[in-house]
Amino acid sequence: MSKGLNVHSEIDPLKKVCLHRPGEELLNLPAEDLETLLFDDIPFLEVAQQEHDRFAEILREQGVEVLYLEKLMAEALDAADGAREEFTNQWIEEADIRGNEMKRVVKEYLDSISDTKAFVDKTIAGITKAEIDMPLSSTKTLDDLVGADADGESFLIANPMPNTYFTRDPFAIVGHGVNLNRMFSVTRNRETIYGKYIFKYHPDYCDSPLWYRRDSAFHTEGGDVLNLNAHTLAVGISQRTQAAAIDTMAQNMFWGTAQTGDVSEIDTIYAFNIPNSRAFMHLDTVFTQIDVDKFTIHPNIMGTLQVFKLTKGNAQGEVKIEEMNDTLEHVLAKALDLDAVKLIKCGGGDPIAASREQWNDGSNTLCVAPGKICVYQRNTVSNDVLYKEGLELLVVPSAELSRGRGGPRCMSMPFWREG
Repeated sequence: MSKGLNVHSEIDPLKKVCLHRPGEELLNLPAEDLETLLFDDIPFLEVAQQEHDRFAEILREQGVEVLYLEKLMAEALDAADGAREEFTNQWIEEADIRGNEMKRVVKEYLDSISDTKAFVDKTIAGITKAEIDMPLSSTKTLDDLVGADADGESFLIANPMPNTYFTRDPFAIVGHGVNLNRMFSVTRNRETIYGKYIFKYHPDYCDSPLWYRRDSAFHTEGGDVLNLNAHTLAVGISQRTQAAAIDTMAQNMFWGTAQTGDVSEIDTIYAFNIPNSRAFMHLDTVFTQIDVDKFTIHPNIMGTLQVFKLTKGNAQGEVKIEEMNDTLEHVLAKALDLDAVKLIKCGGGDPIAASREQWNDGSNTLCVAPGKICVYQRNTVSNDVLYKEGLELLVVPSAELSRGRGGPRCMSMPFWREG
C-alpha cells in the first residue's frame, strides 16, 4: 500500500494536492492550432500565473501542502539512474518527432538542458524552430526536417501541452492507488507520461498500485472519477471515458491488478451515462460534491438518468452489472447511505446565468473540507446561491484561468485527504 496517497472522498479535509503552474506552454499556442490543442482562447500568461499563484496560496492558507507536477517529475527523474534518458526517448516518440536526424537534433537539445526542472518545463512548453541551433549532418534545412502545415508554414517542432494545468485528468487518485489514464485526445494523452514516471520512480509514490494503465485499450479521464466514500466510486460514461474502461477499472479494483495483485477498498462503482457533448465533457461538469449531503449540478441533468451499478461477481474476474434508471438525487443518496441529498443548480435556476456560468465552470468546485469550497470569482450568481446555502467559499480570481475551460476541481489532483 502506498504511504503517499490517501483519497477516499471528495470532501474529507484536503492535506496534499498536486497542481501545475501554467508556464510557457501557453505562449506556444498558435491561434490557428487552438482547436487541435483543445483550447477556445489564449490566456494571458502573466495574469494566469498570478491567479494560479493565488489559488495555491488559498490552499496553503487552509493547511494544504501544494505539490507541483513539474517538481515531482524532476524529483522522479533524478531518483533513478537512466530515468531521464528513458523519459526523453519516450517523450520524443510521443511528441511525434519524425526521422532519425530530427530525433537526434531534439535529443541533443533536450540533453543540453542540465537542470532537470527546466528540462521538464521545456517538455511541457514544447519546442519551436527558433529555439534550435544544432548543426545538421545532412544538406537538409530545419524547415525540410520539420515540414509544413496546411498553410505552408510550421513554427513548432514539438507541440506544447497547454492543458497540463488541469492536473485532474491525466491520472486520478482512488484510495491508495492511481488510475493512470489513457486520455481521449492525442494532444492530452501526452500529459499522462508525467504520471507514468512519477508513479514509477518518485521515492514517495513509486509503490502506488495502478488500477488503470495508460497503455490500456480504452479511454478514461480523471474528471470522470469521483470518490464518494472509501468503498464507493462514481465514474462518468462520457465523451472522454468509455464504458469498457470502467469494466477494466472495476476488474482491477475488485479482483486485483494483473501486475501486482493489489486490491482496492472500492467494492461498488456507479457508472453514470451522461450526454456526449462539450458541455458535459466530464462527470465533474455534471455534479460535484461540496458537503456531506450537497452537490453542485448542471441544471440540464435533472430527471431520470441511466446508471449502472458494478459490484464484484461470484467467479474470479467477474463484474456484476445492474442497470438502475433513477434520478440523480436518489442514486447519490443511496450511494452515500443518506435519506436525501441536496442538488444546487449552477446559475441558481436562471437559464441565461446557468449557461454562462456553466461555461465558466460554475459547478466545478474543489472541496477543501465539508462545506468549504474553492470557486471561481467570476461565477457571481452561482456563488451567491452557495453562500445562501451556508457554504464557505474560497474565491479564486479567474479572468484568465477560466479560458482553458476548467475550474478549481479541474486544476487540482488531491494526493491526501484526512478521513
